[in-house]
Amino acid sequence: MRHNKVGALMAADVVRAGYGTPFKEVARLLAEHRISGLPVVDDDEKVLGVISETDLMARQAEAPGPSGPRRLFRRPRWTPGSRARQARAHARTAGQLMSRPAITVHGDASAVEAARVMAHHRVERLPVVDDEERLVGIVTRRDLLQVFLRPDAEIRQAIRDDVLGRALGLPPDAVDVDVHEGVVILTGQLERRVDASTAVEMCRQTDGVVAVVDHLTYRFDDPRLSPEEPALHGLPYYWQRGP
Repeated sequence: MRHNKVGALMAADVVRAGYGTPFKEVARLLAEHRISGLPVVDDDEKVLGVISETDLMARQAEAPGPSGPRRLFRRPRWTPGSRARQARAHARTAGQLMSRPAITVHGDASAVEAARVMAHHRVERLPVVDDEERLVGIVTRRDLLQVFLRPDAEIRQAIRDDVLGRALGLPPDAVDVDVHEGVVILTGQLERRVDASTAVEMCRQTDGVVAVVDHLTYRFDDPRLSPEEPALHGLPYYWQRGP
């Protein structure tokens, strides 16, 4: 399967801050470049953390007001979250303000993998690092959405070549593939149920696919075989069909 790699989607020119970058300089960088977040790196370009507009707003929200009443004789309840908020309220540098540890992704990861990381950690951007964990780029949700702009004709060709041809060893006319607005419609008959289910699942994982409509049928239902087993896959399609 060929997936768009993060390295091909990321922005290589990354606005970043150092650990000691002043608070106001961080705010200026975000405003000047019209971005909502940036990574914080050390002298070796390794990512230490990430700062977002939310972190800056949290710092302002936690700062004491000029005329707000003080609550006397109240013992604060210290929790990990409250300690972090208190630290941000007094943050003067990027290192004190950033969220850590940084959630990163490698350039050879697929767009699908990066999207899963973003969704799991509820972040809008991921610093991209090399094998030595040094910053090489940044990828955002908007970058990953480019996958869904893939033309229908290109999706159809990828399914015919990569899924049906290379993965399942089928001839081009074995399955009819129609694609409309990213929705794939598969029609035809395969030898085994496991081949049909494998084709559908691999189509779902193809870049740009929104959904798969399964109209596939099969001649044999063998639940004992899994898609990883080599049985029949190495034989030409016309041998599998039998007399």
